[in-house]
Amino acid sequence: MNGPAKEERDLSFQPVANPAPRVLTRRQIDFYNEFGYVAPFQAYTPAEAENNRAYFDDLLRKVQAARHDLDAYSVNGFHVCCRGLYDIVTHPVILDHVQDIIGPDVVCWGSHFFCKQAHDPRKVAWHQDASYWPLSPARTVTVWLAIDDADRENAAMMFLPGTHKQGHLKWRQVAKDQAVLNQEIENVEQFGQPVYDELKAGQFSLHADMLAHGSEPNRSDRRRCGLTIRYCPPIVRALNHRWASGAILCRGQEPAAHWARNPRPPGEDVSVIIQAIGAN
Repeated sequence: MNGPAKEERDLSFQPVANPAPRVLTRRQIDFYNEFGYVAPFQAYTPAEAENNRAYFDDLLRKVQAARHDLDAYSVNGFHVCCRGLYDIVTHPVILDHVQDIIGPDVVCWGSHFFCKQAHDPRKVAWHQDASYWPLSPARTVTVWLAIDDADRENAAMMFLPGTHKQGHLKWRQVAKDQAVLNQEIENVEQFGQPVYDELKAGQFSLHADMLAHGSEPNRSDRRRCGLTIRYCPPIVRALNHRWASGAILCRGQEPAAHWARNPRPPGEDVSVIIQAIGAN
């Protein structure tokens, strides 16, 4: 999907100002403001994380059975039709952390499993999430929930700290056979050394939508799967209405009713193959 022209969106970073956080410390909020991310946090026990892994495995099997052309990155947006995924994106521990970043009114507008199989030759090129999205202003925070253990060996996500304050960075197109996504930030070496977002299954990180990040090809024998969940305050607007249709009002209020308020699904329905929305 092509987004609107860059000048139509506010892609500036607004520092978090929260004098009374629920679970984050003031130091953690300051770290997020300075570097664009904060981690790690625990949402699930090891046993619960194993259940999440089994749930994803089953979901992927169902999706690929429905459409044989889809790969391991194709479970995108199913939180509105699959109860188990809805329950993950509305997990109270995750929402407590998100609320400290974006405020008491929390909209979840997207989810996407990024499943990098063992020996996957494709990278996730350096990019800024908000560059892809027809949303304004850029106030989305992404939760990256580890489904598998993610470390340097199996291509954990990497951040370029501080780049969220640099505005919309120049990028070029990259071929689909080389990378999962089609944008690649140019001259990333100017932004310093990356840091790895190493997480155990059941842990999660939070990062700003303007923070440059990516991951290498997975050259290991282990899979690296993570669930990205996109949360924003109601002041954010989708400039393409379809992007508002997959939303859940997780907490608080959204008086304008700009975002959809999808209810908890009655079960697991993968018959609705939702078009890819978002990127990580």
